[in-house]
Formats: sequence, C-alpha cells, structure tokens
Amino acid sequence: MPTITIFKQDLEGLLVGPGEMSQPITIEQLEESLMLVKGELKGQNLDTGELRIELQDSNRPDLWCCEGIARQIRVKRQGSLPKYDFLTIKSQSPKRLNVAPGMETVRPYVAACAATGYVVTQEGLAQLIQTQEKLAEMFGRKRRTVSIGIYRLAAIEFPVTYDLVRPDDVSFTPLGMDTVMTLGEMLLVHPKGLEFGGILAGHDRLPFLCDAKRQALSFPPIINSREAGEVRVGDDALFVEVTGTDLSMVVLTLNIFATNLADRGAAIEPIEVRYPYKTSLGMSVMTPQDLLRSQKLPVRTIEQALGQTLGAQEVAKALMAYGYDVAVKGKQIAVTLPFYRQDLMHAMDVVEDVAISRGYGEFLPVMPSQFTVGGLSRIEEVSDRVRALMVGMGFQEIISNILSSPQSLRDAMRLGATEWGKLVEVDNVMSQNFSALRQWMLPSLLRVEAASNRAFYPHRTFEAGEVARYDLTQPQGSRTVMVLGGMIAHADAHFSEAHSCLDTLFYYVNHTYSLEPIQHPSFLAGRVGSIVSRGKQVGVIGELHPEVLERWQIGVPAVAFELDLTELAE
Repeated sequence: MPTITIFKQDLEGLLVGPGEMSQPITIEQLEESLMLVKGELKGQNLDTGELRIELQDSNRPDLWCCEGIARQIRVKRQGSLPKYDFLTIKSQSPKRLNVAPGMETVRPYVAACAATGYVVTQEGLAQLIQTQEKLAEMFGRKRRTVSIGIYRLAAIEFPVTYDLVRPDDVSFTPLGMDTVMTLGEMLLVHPKGLEFGGILAGHDRLPFLCDAKRQALSFPPIINSREAGEVRVGDDALFVEVTGTDLSMVVLTLNIFATNLADRGAAIEPIEVRYPYKTSLGMSVMTPQDLLRSQKLPVRTIEQALGQTLGAQEVAKALMAYGYDVAVKGKQIAVTLPFYRQDLMHAMDVVEDVAISRGYGEFLPVMPSQFTVGGLSRIEEVSDRVRALMVGMGFQEIISNILSSPQSLRDAMRLGATEWGKLVEVDNVMSQNFSALRQWMLPSLLRVEAASNRAFYPHRTFEAGEVARYDLTQPQGSRTVMVLGGMIAHADAHFSEAHSCLDTLFYYVNHTYSLEPIQHPSFLAGRVGSIVSRGKQVGVIGELHPEVLERWQIGVPAVAFELDLTELAE
C-alpha cells in the first residue's frame, strides 16, 4: 500500500476554497478525516510539520497525494464536488500535440495539458515530484503502462511532437547530468536509462518529445531534458504530459494532475492530441477529458449490503458528498464517478463509498440473536495437519497472492492452449501482473525459487492455499479448491526425493495412493505421474522440464508435487 509524505500547513491550505483563510487542523481531527480516504497517520515531525500517511486503497491513485486527500475531505465538508471548468473549455485554436506515425507499435498514447497562474512553492514542488513517482511506479507498473513528464511551459513553443527517432539521431542534456548525450547513451549510462531501458527493448526507434523548434523535452519514459524539464520553485506556468500503453490510464493520470494543479489555483488549458491512427477516443483527443464511468443500481442493493434502510435521497446525499454525480430515478440511482477516478467495477464499490461517506459510526449496531460456537472446518483441519507435516520434513512455508499473470501461470509453464492452461481471468484489470487467478500452486513456488538463487541449497518450499479451477459446470464458471504445492531444488534433485516426501505425507494423513504415468507439458516426459487416491486423481508429481526452469531463470534441477486437499478432506 502506498505511503506518502505531506506537510500539515500545505494540507490546511488545500482544505479551504479559493480566497478563504486556512484554519489549523489538529492531529485528532486529521486522523478522523483520514477515514474518508482509508488512510492512517504513521508518523509526524513536529518541527517541520511533516506527516507520513499510509493509504489502504490501491484502486484510488487520486488519493496518493496531499491534493487528493484534501480534495476528498473538502468535498465531504461542502457536500458536493465543485465544477472544474477546464473540462468544458471550447477553444477555437487549442495548443496541439502531434503523434508521429508508427508510435502505435512502441508507446502509443499521450495526454497533455498546460497550467498557468500557480506559482510553484517548495511544498507544491515536493508533491508534484512525489505524485509523479508514485503514479509511475505503482499505478503505471514502473513506467511500463504510464509515465509522466512536467516542464516549464515558457520554454516550449507549440505544436509539440511525440516523435520516433533513431537512438543516435537526437541528443540533449538529461536531468541529473551536465553532459549532452544521445538517447542510446542515456540507456547505457544514465541511472534512469539503466533502470527503465528494458521497457523499450527490441525497438530500433525510440520515443522523443520535442517542441516546434525541435527543442528536446524528454525521452519518454526514461528522462526529461534539463533545459525544459527541470521545474523550479517560483515557476508559474507548467506543461504536463503522460505517455503510456493504456489510453484510459494515460488520460486518468493526466486528469489527476490537472485536478491537483487546479486545486492549487492554476488555470488548466486542455491540449488537443492528434493521432495518425485510430484510438478508442478517436483520432483527435482533447485532454484532460471526463471518461464518464457510470453505473445504475437499485437503492435496495445498497440497503441490503449495509443492513439499514436509508432511502434514495439519503444514499444520493452520501454519494454526492463523496464526489459522485447522482441522479435518482424512482427506486434506482444512476451514479457517475468524478473524472479523476476510474475504480467503479462493481455495485459493492458504490456501497463502500456510501458507508465511508456516512461514517461507520452512523450505522446502528445489531447484537447477534443466536449464540453459536465456532470451529475449524474439515478442510482447515486437513490443511493445518499437512502444513505441520511439511515443516517436519524440512520444508519452508511461503504465502503468496492468488492473483498472478497469465504469463506466469500458463506461458512460463509451457501450458499454452492445453486443458491445464485454462485460467479464470479478471475483467477490467488495473494491472496485468494481477489479471488471473492461479489454477495451480507451482508457479507461486517457482517465483520464490527464482528470487532465491543466492540462498544455500537445497531449497525445500511449500504452500497450502486456494486456487481457482476453470469449470463451466459451476455457477460462476470456476471453483475454488485448497491445494498443497511442494518443491525441492538443488543440483541433485530427482523424482525419488519428492516421491519419498509424498509417501510420508500420505502415511501420516492415513490415506493410500498410487501413481499413474501421464504426459504433462511442465514436467519431463517419463518423470511425471498422476497421484490417485480412492479412485480419484488428486494431484501430480514430477521433475520440472528444463525449459520451464529456463523461463523462470532457475539454474538447478527441481522436483515438485501438488495435492488437492479439498478432495482428500472429502
């Protein structure tokens, strides 16, 4: 979860409207208000007024900054979100940003705006840099999906061009350096080039942002130029651009920056982006732009989820005080997110915002009407027993996410279009790294093994946890089962070593089993078997295929087994 640093005096200034005097806020008031953003005060420096805040919502990048926190608190106090006029500005001759042909295969999308009238302060500059880094690192997947550049507007002559150039055809002085370098040299020498250069691997032409005089602005997504891209305290005109591979995320990121600057008193001027190819928003896109994420749902759905009768007007009031645009139509409400948010994926997202806006203290507590005694389910008893046995055999337990990527779960395991490779994928994902539910445990173990090559061998790891199996006979098209995965890796790892562990495991859980030869793409032919117990296939055991190990960059042999604990418990 993101942790950000803000200054108390800066927050107090942003909590009031234009022309109003800021009022001191106590730490107690701040901690209460942070509940609106699912934030927690983690530390403070009384001498400097510096506050460290941990945010518990990874789906709200608009809150990862002082401006976003202040805006959410301010909207709650005022009861509704004020209008931002830059979304409706109709300029006859807007500033323009032209995208070069061929960019669709490299880094296809860009959004931009200009901001004037706000004189950059020390605190404001710190927030600009922090927001830029947090969004690019976490929301933008370490700049792969989104990267941001901020420049001094006075140094730029429009139209700006988002161009494609050869690595040695363009040179400029990058931020953090005093030497003029070509783009190719930046990839080899500059710290940011070394860190993020892999994003552009395989391309013989590279992105280059320049103005009408061919003055270098930046080398996206690597580094800004020092001449135009070094924003200083006292600057009163800025140019902001966002490049990336997902258009909606690019536009959303720019919307956040535009709103932040507008909240600090800047006048935002939209910029027209012209593409030589079709995009989901057209070939001419004005940015910032409201993406209009909306949903209709019955008021009864919200009331049932919260366990309290509220009425359509109370629900609408709570959502408006949280920034939504709301229309009541009988027993239904139509809700639209503010333009700097895009996290509405399910009715429960709306329910949660109603609860946060009203405050959890507003809900009446209901005492249980029946007394019951809790206990472990059969599957948890089996899981705990198996965990203890695995630890006793010298295995080390890991705990990993059930969400992963198709590349790890299928491609890296050589499963391709096989039955073993069928996945339950997540719709409308925020990150491709967490876009599918794991269908088996071994990729999770291999991920840990790939990061453990400096630890002394042998490595014996296991995990007992949930996986999601693709199954169209089930109501949701999948079923969740508890499985055990175990893996042994060292220079002499072989089938018999894993087989002996399996023997011990089945002996102590009082089950019998047999092995039947099968063909499995992730394992060596002739060194893999199906685990059968009481006439049912309950798992697989074998020596991992060298190609799988190579794809995970594991340099020693590995053997593994996987057991369906749900089947064993039944």
